[in-house]
Amino acid sequence: SYMSGFGNEFSSEDPRCPGSLPEGQNNPQVCPYGLYAEQLSGSAFTCPRPANKRSWLYRILPSVKHKPFAAVPSGDLTENWNEVEPDPNQLRWLPFTIPKSTEKKVDFVAGLQTVCGAGDAKSRDGIGIHVYTCNTSMVDRCFNNSDGDFLIVPQQGKILITTEFGKIMVEPNEIGVIQQGMRFSVDVFGETRGYILEVYGAHFELPDLGPIGANGLANPRDFLCPVAWYEDRELATDYIVINKYQGKLFACQQDFSPFNVVAWHGNYTPYKYNLKNFMVINAVAFDHADPSIFTVLTAKSTRPGVAIADFVIFPPRWGVADHTLRPPYYHRNCMSEFMGLIKGHYEAKEEGFQPGGASLHSIMTPHGPDGECFEKSSTAELKPERVAEGTMAFMFESSFSMAVTKWGLHTCQRLDTSYHQCWESLRSHFNPNWKPSKQ
Repeated sequence: SYMSGFGNEFSSEDPRCPGSLPEGQNNPQVCPYGLYAEQLSGSAFTCPRPANKRSWLYRILPSVKHKPFAAVPSGDLTENWNEVEPDPNQLRWLPFTIPKSTEKKVDFVAGLQTVCGAGDAKSRDGIGIHVYTCNTSMVDRCFNNSDGDFLIVPQQGKILITTEFGKIMVEPNEIGVIQQGMRFSVDVFGETRGYILEVYGAHFELPDLGPIGANGLANPRDFLCPVAWYEDRELATDYIVINKYQGKLFACQQDFSPFNVVAWHGNYTPYKYNLKNFMVINAVAFDHADPSIFTVLTAKSTRPGVAIADFVIFPPRWGVADHTLRPPYYHRNCMSEFMGLIKGHYEAKEEGFQPGGASLHSIMTPHGPDGECFEKSSTAELKPERVAEGTMAFMFESSFSMAVTKWGLHTCQRLDTSYHQCWESLRSHFNPNWKPSKQ
């Protein structure tokens, strides 16, 4: 079950404990059912009301009851952006390899690998792009990101995310957002793969609509947050809480489940969104509108109109522009563009860019349709047509100049070194004797 809305003031209590939310105050001397009150703050206390994020959790035991944290291996999850020399080339990855369950059991946390990123979690300004490849559920383990928010994009296999606020099922073509500090565990149902956009120092919000008006793009009512669910479970062997802190992993032990929140209220919650609900806007006369019209969520920087990161999709839609080369235009950009493919075929590169793979076009690195796509589109009959039917590509766009990790360039062994060849067939069509046609 879910509650509908984006950034709303929600309240929820597990139906097994009616009346578990205190009435009229947040922190009574004695909470109903003998619960502990605990506030989770996602913003400074003094943030303006529209940006103030916090929730009150009423739990069987407070999260402070644990043994000390100790450093644990971080694997291929990193914030070291200087492992290898910068690479300004167009980069493309074949589908990232999912470990076979018959060879090695890998859960969500063990399967996190960082592809690229920039900035610094300590200064609360930056971005990390990761993939997850796993084959087994987390058992008596949960994850907590003290550095930032996770926007999770499943590509293969649904995931059941158990959080302190309740449970969220996120399937391919949906996204789930777990905000900073929220503890969660992931169950999988086979070989599973997806992408993660992590932002430090800001939360995701809906983009401003400007002259579009009050309605369009991702509508607030289509975002869903979970209802309260708890387990009162003590363990003979310790429960492990894994904490991502300043780019490193730490673990502590406790003898109870962290998913012991009986009731909660507030506006700082995890949530999910189905991409099929996106209301697409497109050019209906000629030329292209810029891809910012496909923005689902944005994490704003302190500079007006400039994002730490945007989450952009390229959903099925109608293409009707006249006198126009309809695929995305050739482009050099002051932003970094990381693209992934959930399903189908991306219209500008129908071969090579595969579901479960990715591409990175760094700041000012040229990109655009491959030679075959350009030739085909230059001579196509311009009639109304469905674009990207059965496809869902997405982009993590950032104002940061992102560095690729050693894992992304070498260790994963999925970098497509032939990517540049898709443009080699482009040829000159220049005709110095060209004259305008007589109308």
